[in-house]
Amino acid sequence: MSVPSYKRILLKLSGEVLMGEQQFGIDTDYVARVAQEVKDARDSGLQICLVIGGGNIFRGMAGAAKGMDRAQADYMGMLATVMNALAMQNALEQIGVPTRVQSAVQMDQVCEPVIRRRAERHLEKGRIVIFAAGVGAPYFTTDSGAALRAAEMKCDALLKGTSVDGVYDADPKKDASAKRYETVDYDTVLADNLKVMDASAVALCRDNSIPIVVFSIRERGNLARVLAGEGTQTIVKKDA
Repeated sequence: MSVPSYKRILLKLSGEVLMGEQQFGIDTDYVARVAQEVKDARDSGLQICLVIGGGNIFRGMAGAAKGMDRAQADYMGMLATVMNALAMQNALEQIGVPTRVQSAVQMDQVCEPVIRRRAERHLEKGRIVIFAAGVGAPYFTTDSGAALRAAEMKCDALLKGTSVDGVYDADPKKDASAKRYETVDYDTVLADNLKVMDASAVALCRDNSIPIVVFSIRERGNLARVLAGEGTQTIVKKDA
């Protein structure tokens, strides 16, 4: 696999990653480990944006499935992503990485509002920018928020760090014969309903020619390997 030439990336982490081995909440030791990997990537010269889901604290769609108003549940999920962003900011700054949190839901006491030009300036100064609260509106996932910010910030790639080491043609946890793709194109992901990101996020990346790199962030050191063109991963791109 050829070595990718990224200058600016958006790293999307699922909220569940921050739980570590816990069943709920934030494992500060695990967050610190992930923060060190992000720091190493930044120290290599990359400009890094981060988006973190909120599923370790509250998932809007799960709340809606239990009878909550969907919009209300989604707003609660947005607040969970802000909590995760602040936890990651703390972990990064404890190891000397200047970091800014920008929230799509305004809360001036704890973070900045999302301002694209300000975010670009932060990146140019070597700061990591963590975008929180999704797109600031209900009915959109943090995957859609990540795709939107990746397009807005003109990122070279969207890296999705999850608990799975790529994209499979079936659920590998349920089907032992499931095969992992090395590369796959956007339209196949959408047509076959492959569980990479939600359809609106995939379509937004397709329309802006942003490759999606899916890999396991739980495997120690895997972020560096993926950025070097190594490691287990799946790349979603045009004409794969």
